[in-house]
Amino acid sequence: MARHPGVIALGCLLACSAGLASAPAAGPTPASAAPAARAELPSAVRNSGAAVERVRVRKQGGEMALRVELLAGASSVRLSGNGAWRMYEADGATFITGATSGETWRFERAGRRVRAVRVDGDPTPWEQGSILARVTDDGYLAVNGKPYRGSIRIVATDSGLMVVNFLSVEDYVRGVVSLELGTRQPGDSAALQAQAIAARSYVFTHLSESPRRDYDLTSGVLDQVYGGVNAETAVGNAAVESTTRLVLAYGGRVVNAPYHSTCGGRTAEAPEVWRTPGEPYLQSVSDRIPGTDRYYCDISPRFTWTRTMTGAQVNAAIERYLRSYVDLPRGGPGRVRDVAVTATTPSGRVGTLAVDTDRGRYTLRGNDIRFVLRTPGGEILNSTYFSVDAHRGNDGALVSLVINGRGNGHGVGMCQWGAIGRARAGQDFRTILGAYFPGTTIGLAD
Repeated sequence: MARHPGVIALGCLLACSAGLASAPAAGPTPASAAPAARAELPSAVRNSGAAVERVRVRKQGGEMALRVELLAGASSVRLSGNGAWRMYEADGATFITGATSGETWRFERAGRRVRAVRVDGDPTPWEQGSILARVTDDGYLAVNGKPYRGSIRIVATDSGLMVVNFLSVEDYVRGVVSLELGTRQPGDSAALQAQAIAARSYVFTHLSESPRRDYDLTSGVLDQVYGGVNAETAVGNAAVESTTRLVLAYGGRVVNAPYHSTCGGRTAEAPEVWRTPGEPYLQSVSDRIPGTDRYYCDISPRFTWTRTMTGAQVNAAIERYLRSYVDLPRGGPGRVRDVAVTATTPSGRVGTLAVDTDRGRYTLRGNDIRFVLRTPGGEILNSTYFSVDAHRGNDGALVSLVINGRGNGHGVGMCQWGAIGRARAGQDFRTILGAYFPGTTIGLAD
């Protein structure tokens, strides 16, 4: 997943429901007209012989430029390594102490101070602000037992301990790709390559320019789901390596490339889902396999789906979630009498949904609908590509609501199951990305 300005977002792998940002990043300059030297090109481009343009990207200095928030508000954190590692003061240069392979330290805070305590009880001095941990060889650091590449900073905040992973963009993408597309066979490599390029493009459009922020991205559903070393697979890592530094570009600028699990047969334009003017490369495109009545993404387990809710479940969802999207009268929204689609978008999704109660009518728009019609367990609606069948009792109250839908996720940009279907049909990553992002090119981040 990933964010979209002004929209509540829940991330891409949680049913690929996140509203990903679709606007180009401010800052990148037009690509150079000079072709990249072939020796510098990643293997996926070098082997194909296809042209690639250089795209200037905004980045912070050094290879460990990316900062990913792993935890926030923790009362304590355990850190260990599979090799020797060292701790430094907030400046990253002043040595505090060293640790051996397999040795576990517990970090704790007192206000804005932090210290590390070895399992046998020997603590470091209290440090103001943060402690930085680095491996001394090619090993990993493990946060609460979960390994990550790069360095780890433990920050004392007002609400608890924050853990930030400093690592290269390529190492980060390794920890994203296989979480987003799952464990795949080599025949799906083109889809993984397309996913790697989309994930890398997201990074370069979200590097923070604010010195006040301690991180650029979160590791969860607000951005792209990142799982560190445990999330990596051999096929996924090969896809990342073969597309090293490749990004999606439009008009010479790196752009954010939103993606979702399953489009259900047709993707959506961004304004159908989010409150945004949209971008020319985020068009509604068909996922139909030429010459057939099938779709590339119909292999998805949620290509079609049905959700049935009782009247009590609908009322509970409306009572709990509606107030985040519309103004309600005193006393709440009232008892639901009817739910009806009142407008559809050009791609066939629900544009507006009317909820009629004994206290009035409430209109929900776009992706907001998914976050209101939740299950009792809080699961959001798979997509806005659906129809409704409301059943009412003799007293006019809603008895049940049957929702028949297609697809999974917001529907904008790349359909992940469609990408897998296209890869299995023999399409390469350029063809896949070109299908879902018309008018874009593949650029080399420079």
